[in-house]
Amino acid sequence: MLDNKLRPLPLKTIQIDDSYWNKYTKLVPAVIIPYQWEILNDRVTDAAPSHCLKNFRIAAGEDEGERLGAVFQDTDVAKWLEAVAYSLEVTPNAELEKTADEVIALIGRAQCSDGYINTYFTLRENGRRWENLSMGHELYTAGHLIEAAVAYYYATGKREFLDIMSRFADLICKEFGPGENQRHGYPGHQEIELALVKLYRATGNRAYLETAKYFIDTRGGTPNYFEEEIRRPGFKAIYDEDKEYFPAYSQSDRPVREQDKAEGHAVRAVYMYCAMADLAYEYQDEELLKRCDILWNDIVGKQMYLTGSIGSCSVYERFTIDYDLPNDINYSETCASIGLALFGLRMSQIKRDARYLDTVERALYNTVRSGISLEGNRYFYVNPLEVWPDSCLEHSAKTHVKPVRQKWFDVACCPTNVARTLTSLGQYIYSRDDNALYVNLFIQNHTDLELAGTKVSVALDTDFPKTSSMTMTVKAETAAQFPLYIRIPGYAKNFTIQVNGEAQEYQVVNGFACVDRVWSDDNIQISFDMPAHFVRANPQVRADCGKVALVRGPEVYCLEETDNGSNLASVFVDPSAAITEEYRDDLFGGAMTLHCKGFRLSESGWQDGELYKDASAQYEETDLTFIPYCYWCNREPGEMIVWIHSRV
Repeated sequence: MLDNKLRPLPLKTIQIDDSYWNKYTKLVPAVIIPYQWEILNDRVTDAAPSHCLKNFRIAAGEDEGERLGAVFQDTDVAKWLEAVAYSLEVTPNAELEKTADEVIALIGRAQCSDGYINTYFTLRENGRRWENLSMGHELYTAGHLIEAAVAYYYATGKREFLDIMSRFADLICKEFGPGENQRHGYPGHQEIELALVKLYRATGNRAYLETAKYFIDTRGGTPNYFEEEIRRPGFKAIYDEDKEYFPAYSQSDRPVREQDKAEGHAVRAVYMYCAMADLAYEYQDEELLKRCDILWNDIVGKQMYLTGSIGSCSVYERFTIDYDLPNDINYSETCASIGLALFGLRMSQIKRDARYLDTVERALYNTVRSGISLEGNRYFYVNPLEVWPDSCLEHSAKTHVKPVRQKWFDVACCPTNVARTLTSLGQYIYSRDDNALYVNLFIQNHTDLELAGTKVSVALDTDFPKTSSMTMTVKAETAAQFPLYIRIPGYAKNFTIQVNGEAQEYQVVNGFACVDRVWSDDNIQISFDMPAHFVRANPQVRADCGKVALVRGPEVYCLEETDNGSNLASVFVDPSAAITEEYRDDLFGGAMTLHCKGFRLSESGWQDGELYKDASAQYEETDLTFIPYCYWCNREPGEMIVWIHSRV
């Protein structure tokens, strides 16, 4: 039997005040949510149009015109509302709540009499519900709306949105299942499964849980549902991909309990794995949880970039084969990294194991942060590890690579996903059960909770990752004994704990330092080393053979043209070179830069138009400046590179 899983603390109980994360989290209510609101209303000049709110107004009979945007355009509103919910839970805002209530009421007015909600199929393909599950995104869209409704209910206590989406979920449960008069299909883009689990936990309605289980258990059966669907008379394709559908794209080529490789569309995959983890716990299904571990290990051991990003291929936004991790044509959708973090958090809570959190942290500190500008109003959809702006030409293999962040996208799943992630950051910091507290991430905060039958106040004081020494205070209303588990990062050296100035022995339990004692009013000093160092990739990663990358703690570093000049591909470094650290308050709102000596291939002796010559090479010594990858392209546009040629 699986032990009781850990759970996050309610967001409203955690007050984050962190010099590193504040530059993003404080933008959420001040810039990100208002900016995205303007986007959703199509009021931002020169930005890709959203159409979202107008689509809902048309569906509600309150506006005229053609329904526009992607088939899943409704999800931009859903994720914005979810971000608003988390923001309201942390910081109440009457005006913002009023705006959200109005949007929710609009969604309710756009709802069909039987509970169905989807502006594309209501306005563009009326009468074709559930006929293109492979690419129609009906269940995916429903899932994001349900997640938003659950979040809004927890944040405000208001039931209107929850009731609206419960009606839709009831319709889905009636429509899909093993019964003779039910559809025996499942979603092409997974999401509804994890959403239904959330709805079950919020409402107690077990039908939602059972339908989520049905979708997972049925997926990948023979004959393949999607291949059969495409062959049905009258089938109408939405995308060109419909015509050449291959089941592995949607992880439907075999039952989920037989899958041992992360394949296909990366976001679909990790959302499904999240649901599998949820269901494994709810049904105490150790076989399903083992399958989650197999898939997790495949991702992080063979298909994940150093930055915690996944899904290397732009064609179908997918995983390809083991060790296929190109840098300059890397896709790595921001949503995929967010999904990986959500998957890792679930696994860490079910298995009480810190190893998953190293990857969660890596994704949050690198790819998720790189997906948004420091101003909060520009976004990356894809996250390459090498950029030569002049080569990012239209109609080329690098068309998808944008050398600068964009105001918005025609398919804008990532910006709103970043917004809901930043607003829910508190859920990653701690996990708990009734009698223990786990410290997952080192983010400065204060929280109050009840442990071992007494009220406990916990404060974490840190300027991580600038330094890796920090202090926790634990104050118990009544002295009580309980274990405190502090994550020992995989990159940490010389990890030590002191309590009230005295060295504290601890037991290492699944990557956590466990301090079990009577707590009353105590100070805990946590310290470890995380020296900057060069790393290599597995030799099977062809793109990185003979190259090294610089990391410090959870942060991956890169070279930018602004600091190092152009043609960064010609730079070499000795991985044994001394690395110096320099913290700059004037850069990116505060950032640790790294410096070392390097070499550059000399261009002297080369004539204009001389493309090749003998193999002799000349090197020039140069000073190299590295910045955290997450900050690239927050100054003037230019080249960027993570993996650098090694002289050794």
